[in-house]
Amino acid sequence: MQILRDLPSLRAAVDALKSDGKPLALVPTMGALHDGHMALVEEARRHAGHVAVSIFVNPRQFGVNEDLDAYPRREAKDAQMLQAAGVDILWAPTVDVMYPVGYATNISVSGVTEGLDGAARPGHFDGVATVVTKLFNQVRPDVALFGEKDYQQLAVIRRMVRDLDVPIEIVGVPTQRAEDGLALSSRNAYLSEEERKDALALPRALGEAARQMEKGATVEAAIAKAIALLAAHGFDPIDYVTLCDAVTLEPMTALDRPARLLGAAKLGKTRLIDNIPVDPA
Repeated sequence: MQILRDLPSLRAAVDALKSDGKPLALVPTMGALHDGHMALVEEARRHAGHVAVSIFVNPRQFGVNEDLDAYPRREAKDAQMLQAAGVDILWAPTVDVMYPVGYATNISVSGVTEGLDGAARPGHFDGVATVVTKLFNQVRPDVALFGEKDYQQLAVIRRMVRDLDVPIEIVGVPTQRAEDGLALSSRNAYLSEEERKDALALPRALGEAARQMEKGATVEAAIAKAIALLAAHGFDPIDYVTLCDAVTLEPMTALDRPARLLGAAKLGKTRLIDNIPVDPA
């Protein structure tokens, strides 16, 4: 596996890989890899003959008072995991390489960014869209894979790719979970032992609300119970628990088409997100 940090080396390595005509897959990450990331790598190998993974903690998607400085970084361990998984390229640029002095361009996607995390974290998805666009231009993959745990992010990237005619296939990979049901996340490392137990209230609250809706309960009543359960387990603030159209992410007040139930809330100092599909009977 090649570990690359400058654009000329990356471009040469990508050209060499693509010379055999096999497609190249990209898995963008911010590092601190876990089984969820490795599931993306495994799926990438099913879609392409070569796999590149990027590790870049993107400062443009962190807001004021968010955890940029504290975000876990462990590149050496990450590199060992990726090499063992058969990854061809690890693209690990510095901030100066990604955003040179004088950098002045921003990518903004409207519509799918306006609620949920877009409302709770102003500017976040501009940072996501901008860095992903740059990664696509740098690595030039044929396919890129993203986890469904960050469901709004996936929707934003799909919209951006469609709108800008980017010739890359976007593949969403189902959320990977621990045995007890908690969605895998690099931020889970922040949780204390007690918080880790309370964190299970998030997937359980979403799951129970989805079951209630599918059995005919009103969206409003099911969400109210979910919020009450989260509050009882110490989540504060609760940014949102919302039922949205599975494609457009428009809020829904009735379960009349394929939907996604999304939740985000803070437990102690850790902000957790999760989502599950909800289908009409």
